[in-house]
Amino acid sequence: MADPIYLDNQATTPLDPEVMDAMLPFFHEKFGNASSIHHYYGLESKKAVEKSRQVLSKSIKANKREIIFTSGATEAINLAIKGVAGTFSKKHHMITQATEHSAVLDTFKSIEKKGWDISILPVNQNGEVDPQDVADAIREETVLVAIMHANNEIGTIQPIEKIGEICRGNNILFFVDACQTFGKLEINVRDMKIDLLAATAHKLYGPKGIGFLYVCQKDPKVALEMQMDGGGHERGYRSGTLPVPLIVGFSRAAEICIQKREYEYHSLGKFRDLLLNGIKDKHSEVILNGNIENGLSHNLNLCFPNLEAETIIMKMRGIACSAGSACTSNSLEPSHVIKALGRNNELAHSAIRFSVGRFTTQTDIKKAILEINNVVSFLKSKREKRIKKTFQ
Repeated sequence: MADPIYLDNQATTPLDPEVMDAMLPFFHEKFGNASSIHHYYGLESKKAVEKSRQVLSKSIKANKREIIFTSGATEAINLAIKGVAGTFSKKHHMITQATEHSAVLDTFKSIEKKGWDISILPVNQNGEVDPQDVADAIREETVLVAIMHANNEIGTIQPIEKIGEICRGNNILFFVDACQTFGKLEINVRDMKIDLLAATAHKLYGPKGIGFLYVCQKDPKVALEMQMDGGGHERGYRSGTLPVPLIVGFSRAAEICIQKREYEYHSLGKFRDLLLNGIKDKHSEVILNGNIENGLSHNLNLCFPNLEAETIIMKMRGIACSAGSACTSNSLEPSHVIKALGRNNELAHSAIRFSVGRFTTQTDIKKAILEINNVVSFLKSKREKRIKKTFQ
């Protein structure tokens, strides 16, 4: 049996072969600890780390010293939010919005239990937060606003520039989860007035287990409380031996994404549109979650009314897709993102996310359309027969 068609690129992406080639020497020949700066092997690894740090910082118009390597986005998010909270002796106020990733919402819940006041802002039917709502929620004791760049389930892109202006004008730190946009959309942390930003490699054809946190060091100079004690690595922000192969892979993945960014963004949008139109031509009742005009080009999230997403996915053995975020896929609860759009529980349980990627082909999309339509038609027919039998 052939491997299923992979349409879950927002959960993770396959490693680009060029990224693997860049990483391999650092697993064997260039194996030194980047902190062992008194001999050749360590210096060689340190040089590779600093070159990678330069590439990643340049990609968001930051300074090299402002990039802190972490084990991934979840750690970066925790370091940003808890790190800011830890610098205050008194409990203050932070703001986020309802469709954030669970890594952000759960981190906010953890500091809320410690006495912090948290405001969670609503979004409109397309998943967009209103910058005016952010401005209206700010209080004298507000110290941080956290708004993701683009949503991991529905692809909605938030008005980051406007929110950044509001935060800067009120002397409030602005944190952005850019996991779904780093390498795909242009990011300028200076122009966007971003003070803290999290990204991870495995969303852009890089390795799992490596991410970074951008921490602004000038106007404002952001202070964070260390969350991991140890050897004081990463200028004291994050202790732990650096995974040199992963860092090298991260920077190479970013380089490739930036080189291909414009072409890929448009080509993936064509695949997304082909998939959407192919499904709607057969099943016009499907509901789009998010907004095509203001959404990531590789994302397609659809509700299939009167059907269960889990049932559809189980029947589609030839397609790999998801019913929501990979980080909450074990939960029986409907997606908090889809619910925040105003969908009821039944509709939320029918939502499926398809996400195309660099290695998706037009043949993949055509085969996927055929299988999706056949499975949905079968389940609709089965439901209709069950209803008819009930009323006989």
